[in-house]
Amino acid sequence: MTTPRGRRLHLFDLDGTLIRGSAAAVEISRQLGLSREIEQLEQDFLLRGMAPDEFAVQARALWAELTPEQVTAAFEQAPWLTGIREVWAEIRDEGGHCAVISLSPDFFVERLLAWGLDAAHGSRWPAVPFTEPVDRPGILNASAKVRIAGELCARFGVEPADCVAYGDSMSDAELFAIVPETVAVNADHHLAGLARHRYTGGDLREAYALVRKGAA
Repeated sequence: MTTPRGRRLHLFDLDGTLIRGSAAAVEISRQLGLSREIEQLEQDFLLRGMAPDEFAVQARALWAELTPEQVTAAFEQAPWLTGIREVWAEIRDEGGHCAVISLSPDFFVERLLAWGLDAAHGSRWPAVPFTEPVDRPGILNASAKVRIAGELCARFGVEPADCVAYGDSMSDAELFAIVPETVAVNADHHLAGLARHRYTGGDLREAYALVRKGAA
């Protein structure tokens, strides 16, 4: 037996989903003038099987001079979908919960808490400016999204069947496999084929409307 619609837990990916056509690492690198270098790393990760922890170690080396001000600029200038705050406010007004689970650095992801999230989970990185190396065990992978989703279900008193997942790539596939209500947002064809709903556009309110319509 599932909970009422309003009690559902909505789980959002960050890179390529809430940030359209980009990622936290790309936006951070742009502030440092390292767009070409991060593009190569992204290709190694997406196409050549680089592990998330190795990606983080190499990104940490690229970002050796990163400042808090540059992180703020990267966050503020990222190409966010419109309507994010409005959707999260509506979910919470109806008694539901919303969380972001992302492989990106926690120092970037957790800034979304100020937009009305109940929980934000990113890979554990050292504080900026860096004085410590990346802790490899703290870097999330696709399977960690499933584990964290389970922890959030326990925290909010819901079952996986009461969740809605939003994602864009195959790093979300494991989570999509355990959540019945799924939305592929500006997704590649691999993930789109696994989703109940598919959305292409720039407004999260429109993607959320597909979920509401499906539950009506």
